Amino acid sequence: MKFLIDMPVSPELVKTLEQRGHAAVHVQEIGLAGAEDSEIVSRARQEARIIVTADLDFGQLLALSNADGPGVILFRGGNYSEREMCELLERVLNSVENTVLPHAICVIDKNRVRVTRLPLKRNLERE
Repeated sequence: MKFLIDMPVSPELVKTLEQRGHAAVHVQEIGLAGAEDSEIVSRARQEARIIVTADLDFGQLLALSNADGPGVILFRGGNYSEREMCELLERVLNSVENTVLPHAICVIDKNRVRVTRLPLKRNLERE
């Protein structure tokens, strides 16, 4: 899988992902450090990358667009050390199927992982 690591997240996650055989890049490496969230979503979609972030706006962007991707892994619930982020990301990679991640929002906090499949509007209409 391919990942795009957003600014609020440690660049160390690139190494964690690469060690597991994934392709990963931090937005800072590709000139998107100050980019709008919509530009990051667009780039992730073009390159079939999953966004890893702590920015809550990505869920809203995906809901408004009714898109089925890109997938987002979202860290919530406070400040995390690099080690904690790497461990929590490992938890997601071990517990969520690879076929689900590109089409879901995975919300991580210190106690659990919640997975919501995209598109969000269609999921909300079912409820």
